Amino acid sequence: MKVVIFAGGKGTRISAPGTTIPKPMISIGGKPIIWHIMKIYASYGFNDFIICLGHKGEVIRKYFETLQSEFNVELANTGEDTMTGGRLKQIEHLLDGKDFMLTYGDGVANINIDELINFHQTHGKLCTLTTVQPTSRYGRVRFDENGNVLSFNEKPEDHETWINGGFFVLKNDVFKYLEGNQDHMMWERNPMEQIVKDNEMAAFQHYGFWQCMDTPRDKDLLDELWETNPEWKMW
Repeated sequence: MKVVIFAGGKGTRISAPGTTIPKPMISIGGKPIIWHIMKIYASYGFNDFIICLGHKGEVIRKYFETLQSEFNVELANTGEDTMTGGRLKQIEHLLDGKDFMLTYGDGVANINIDELINFHQTHGKLCTLTTVQPTSRYGRVRFDENGNVLSFNEKPEDHETWINGGFFVLKNDVFKYLEGNQDHMMWERNPMEQIVKDNEMAAFQHYGFWQCMDTPRDKDLLDELWETNPEWKMW
């Protein structure tokens, strides 16, 4: 089963204007975050990757063309401004009609890929979406009607909210939801919304570590964790 990685976005929330490094190539502990993501999959024996290139894709291409690694990588130029739906549509022919996995080039987790795939194969739907519970950036305060603080919880997990954590497993039939020109369509909008309406999506609930890298603050956190407790390091 191949792993498709979205790596073409502009990463405007983390990259300064004019920067020459695309978001997936931002270093965590001396290695690009996309390398960390690929190592997660490789630790479970999945070494075949299709990387959807876009913004500053030549930087990613140069990295993998010179990297001596255990990964088998296909680099697909899917366009500078193409949305995720279009990027996915453009690499359909590289999958040979087979089922595949899909993720983003900016998030790591200590996810059990074998359990994810087993869950997907058990429910039989077209799409499995990994859901995660985000940790709040802010402390949560409870107080009574007189203003007396009853509790304070620094950066609590929101146990009532689940979000898209990436790490999809998809049957190849999912491409029927991507018919026509999808270059201006987000995979996360109409295609996924229609899959949900058709009752063809199931949620794999990941309770362990997950962290995306959207902002410089996220990068600093991941760098710190790499030095102290890199929970996503399963290799």
